[in-house]
Amino acid sequence: MLVFDDRDEAWLRRRMSNWRDWPAERLLDWKEASATRISVVIPARDEEATVGSVVSVVLDELVLEAPLVDELVVMDSDSLDGTAEVAAQAGATVYRCRDVAPSLGTYPGKGEALWKSLLVTTGDILVFVDADLTRWGSHFITGLLGPLLSPDESVSLVKACYDRLGDGTAVSVAGGGRVTELVARPILNMWWPSLAGVAQPLSGEWAARRSLLEELPFPVGYGVELAVLIDTAQRHGVDAIAQVDLGDRAHSHQPDADLAVMAAELMLVAERRRFGAEVAAKPVLTQFAREDGELRMRHRAVPFAERPPARSARVPVSEGAAGDGGPGW
Repeated sequence: MLVFDDRDEAWLRRRMSNWRDWPAERLLDWKEASATRISVVIPARDEEATVGSVVSVVLDELVLEAPLVDELVVMDSDSLDGTAEVAAQAGATVYRCRDVAPSLGTYPGKGEALWKSLLVTTGDILVFVDADLTRWGSHFITGLLGPLLSPDESVSLVKACYDRLGDGTAVSVAGGGRVTELVARPILNMWWPSLAGVAQPLSGEWAARRSLLEELPFPVGYGVELAVLIDTAQRHGVDAIAQVDLGDRAHSHQPDADLAVMAAELMLVAERRRFGAEVAAKPVLTQFAREDGELRMRHRAVPFAERPPARSARVPVSEGAAGDGGPGW
């Protein structure tokens, strides 16, 4: 007999909405009534080809046209190209992650960028958007803000769902990418079945209340989205999470070898949260490549460090890093 947990279906009926349900005009009324500040954060590494257009959409439509966003920040994670310069020219305030609170050290990785964004932004609500988007719109941000600005204050985290596109064609009608389908979704279904209704658990587009984010630990790498999802459900229940259908999304894709490192990160994140297990020092993923006709082993470090809750971080006043360009709205 097939046995399944129907709590995910019940959650989906309660907490699913569409971006069209949240018009900007209504959000502006709610924002003003609640005196809520909103920060949009774009983590980026070597994304000079796309980050400028992402910044421009937010600036033009949600800062200048409809004053919904108070801060537009790009967190530059050790880019070797012109990402920081392009983002600043487009109108964002840019922070280099390693320059934010240097006394706390620095790690490479997306989670590190998001964690350090909590140290330099002031928004009550933070919206995270990937820098490599090629098909999207400002409705991504208004859609994610809807459940958080609405009078129902029980929602603390909002995840995006969408149809994934690549090269102008559908890759998966409603599912996630390779790591989502092969790693993240099985983990959630087996160990946290009440979260099985989250269509894109690893989506880079999500929003949350600062009060929630500052109480959670942050893995420094790609495991941050899965960790925040699981930790939110464990601390506050699944009804603290909502999901919004944003339509279509297109972005660049990574090679399988790089995705394998991401998958290993997710397994470490889940193992910690399921079993409370300590991670062995410097975990390594062994991969293989053929060089000069011979099969050779390649060892790659798997990010495993986690930042403590940001509210516990003690940052000297003198370490408030200055941004590179961009207006202060």
